[in-house]
Amino acid sequence: MKRKISILLALLLAFCLTACGDTQSGGKPSSTSTSSQGKPDAEKPKPEEKGPEITFQELTVIDNEACTVKITGIDPDDMWGFTLKANLENKSKDKTYMFAAQSAAVNGVQSDPLFAKEVAPGKKAIEDISFMDSALQENEVGEFTDIELTIRVYDSNDWLAEETALETVHIYPYGEDKASTFTREPQPTDQVLVDNEYATAIVTGYTEDSIWGYTVNLFFINKSDKEVMFSVNDASVNGYMADPFFAKAVTAGKCAFGSMSWSDSTLEENSIAEIEEIEFTLRIYDNNDWLAEAFAEENINIPFPQLDVHLVK
Repeated sequence: MKRKISILLALLLAFCLTACGDTQSGGKPSSTSTSSQGKPDAEKPKPEEKGPEITFQELTVIDNEACTVKITGIDPDDMWGFTLKANLENKSKDKTYMFAAQSAAVNGVQSDPLFAKEVAPGKKAIEDISFMDSALQENEVGEFTDIELTIRVYDSNDWLAEETALETVHIYPYGEDKASTFTREPQPTDQVLVDNEYATAIVTGYTEDSIWGYTVNLFFINKSDKEVMFSVNDASVNGYMADPFFAKAVTAGKCAFGSMSWSDSTLEENSIAEIEEIEFTLRIYDNNDWLAEAFAEENINIPFPQLDVHLVK
């Protein structure tokens, strides 16, 4: 009996050793296992292609008796998107300052970065300026070669007071000689709403957004030297008055992507099962002078959107 037990234990031990050896070799006997070292050169995984190398050096944006703003580094792969690292300093003895991005553009395309930071009197802060704008990637704006950034610093307890600092800088992550400007190529499906000496507005397509609802995608160009507001009045869908989510300000000389959306609830309230016609008045004007004559005021009729929406059963 003892001899039988000894034999069984020996067989069990041999089985365990074999299993361990198979596990270490990927489930195959070690004599026939393969690894990347044993593969022919043609089968070895190719190294990942690296993008252009960042050559950025620290840049002082603002430095006066009240505050300092420095861009100290760049992280193109931050979880929040392409990110600038900023050092902020409030030199005031009794005022809390708000540091914020008033405007920004990437390769000439307007974008709104995530950046607003309060700094108490006499304190410093390290903060990120992150570009989370998915439209930049969706429309293939490309590498961030030229970032134009306007930073505003003001008393956070007195919004009507004159700003403490307002400065615009260009940041060239790969060097100024690598800077490029985005140009959108016209598409056969484009619908040009307005195109004059001051501005251009184009419908680039239609989507059904899970959050915003039925969406008209737009592209804007501001050809003027003023900040331009694009807005709509008297909007209707299938003859029913229905205000969309829409208003877009574009800084001088820049282009921008935007959208005009009608929520599912708005369409349901008007028993709209399928969108057949969209009408509105598109108004384009100086955003800093509402009483000035508009750059354009066009009655727009879109009779055949390319995406049907079925809501009412």
